[in-house]
Amino acid sequence: MEAEPETRRGGIRYEPDESPAPELAAGLGIQLALLCVAGIVLTPAIVIRAADGGESYLNWAVFAAVIVSGLSTIIQALRIGRIGAGYVLAMGTSGAFIAVCVTALVQGGPGVLAALVIVSSLFQFLLSARLSLLRHVLTPIVSGTVIMLIPVTVMPIVFDLLLDVPETGDPAAAPISALATLLVVVVIALKATGALRLWALVIGVAAGSLISALFGLYDVQRVLDAGWIGPPAAGWPGVSFAFGPVFWTLLPGFIFVTLIGAIETIGDSVAIQRVSWRKPRAVDFRAVQGAVGADGLGNLLSGLLGTVPNTTYSSSVAVTELTGVASRRVGIALGLTFLVVAFSPKFLAIILAVPGPVVAAYTSVLLAMLFVLGMKIVIQHGVDYRGSVIVGVSFWIGVGCQNNLIFPEILSGFAGGLLQNGMTAGGLSAILMNGFVLAASPRRRQLELPLATASLPRVREFLALFIARNGMGEPLSSRLELASEETLLTLMDESGAGTPRNLRIAIWRDGGEAVLEFIASPGGENIENLLTVIKDGPSEPSVDREVSLRLLRHAASSINHQQYHNVDIVTVRVRGN
Repeated sequence: MEAEPETRRGGIRYEPDESPAPELAAGLGIQLALLCVAGIVLTPAIVIRAADGGESYLNWAVFAAVIVSGLSTIIQALRIGRIGAGYVLAMGTSGAFIAVCVTALVQGGPGVLAALVIVSSLFQFLLSARLSLLRHVLTPIVSGTVIMLIPVTVMPIVFDLLLDVPETGDPAAAPISALATLLVVVVIALKATGALRLWALVIGVAAGSLISALFGLYDVQRVLDAGWIGPPAAGWPGVSFAFGPVFWTLLPGFIFVTLIGAIETIGDSVAIQRVSWRKPRAVDFRAVQGAVGADGLGNLLSGLLGTVPNTTYSSSVAVTELTGVASRRVGIALGLTFLVVAFSPKFLAIILAVPGPVVAAYTSVLLAMLFVLGMKIVIQHGVDYRGSVIVGVSFWIGVGCQNNLIFPEILSGFAGGLLQNGMTAGGLSAILMNGFVLAASPRRRQLELPLATASLPRVREFLALFIARNGMGEPLSSRLELASEETLLTLMDESGAGTPRNLRIAIWRDGGEAVLEFIASPGGENIENLLTVIKDGPSEPSVDREVSLRLLRHAASSINHQQYHNVDIVTVRVRGN
């Protein structure tokens, strides 16, 4: 019998590279699929029903969405080349796209929607390849604000579902079904612990559907008419590359929401890394780039198959943390389960038969949690006066534009009405204000040179000039010199001898701290991981390198090393006391 890997702090039983028993991986994959599949199915259902897209197209879009979710989940786990994170990341349809997808269907039809999804996915590939360049643009302040605006944009569509009931039915049916769903979800979420809390939404939908069935709202006939196995007979809408006015008007909004979906993927890919290893590790941004790339591939497939875009689901992070099983086999089992479900029309019909009021209550809870997530991103980053202005002003601009309260007669004709979407208007406001803060911040001194020992004298001269111009005395100046020298020495990867690496150093003052940023061509080990090694016990680095690392840890107040495929970025902060 195979011995189970030792469980350390954090309860990790199987790391990503380890292989649990096939039945364990399959069981966890099926469990996670049951948690996610309702959201995957209901998002295209909301979009197509809100746009009166027809039953044939609805059945196809749901089938295609589950297929794409299965394929992209497997790719996330396998990490094919630079595509995929290499972790268990469930993929599914994105609620952030509901508003723009409804608009595209109403104004242009399914073919235009497919073209918009395809073209906007190309920007996600670009983002994946050059993720490091946008680190100062897609900041926590900007991303948190935009995530808070997603519910503002989508809620009007969701609330319309509360009235999606037959006119001949009992007037009390809709409110009672919605209230039952909401109460069950909230009570379980507030009182339950462990695995039961993860099932709150699923149990809530089941309870609401049962109540609605007593009133005759649940579409039992849809379930009875659905086949047991096979794809939809028809429904693929094709792709329309006419590139007419509707396409160009809506494209900026799709690109913007695609970037927001990428922000969500970035957050989930960082979170899954933190819960997947027994020993703490620095975040590998190459895996983050892979996650964004797989997200882009999923969106490309979504467009080609004529369904709504997808994104990562954070429920996979919660399940991994709860079970302690982070093996990639679980991700593969999850994706395969999605593929099996896609070819089971009877199972999909059970979800599609859920009435509008129940769907509205379920989605409202998800959007409320998304709003709080945006708040947490902003708060955890630390909000000073400038950040408060950016968040507050951008959020209320978004709310006003979404509700046509800010000069609607002007905004309706500007850029095809692009700013009438609250998420787009508020997000652009946050980006512009954040850009102004960056432009108005103290000038950053920069130096470019080879990453080599011979460059040390030039670095010392560069720092001496900065110290003199800023009137920095001891001990800040001495710590700054020590930190810069040891960072440069640590970045020199001995294994890469003969392969020259370039380096750019930027320095600026941030209150009582000096901030050094080292941007180098890729190579070498992660400095944060090396610092953890020498902190926790016997170290692997050579004696010289260990001394250098200890000096660096002593001199710097914080060290952050972000490794991308195309660049290494080390940010070192040094305090004066």
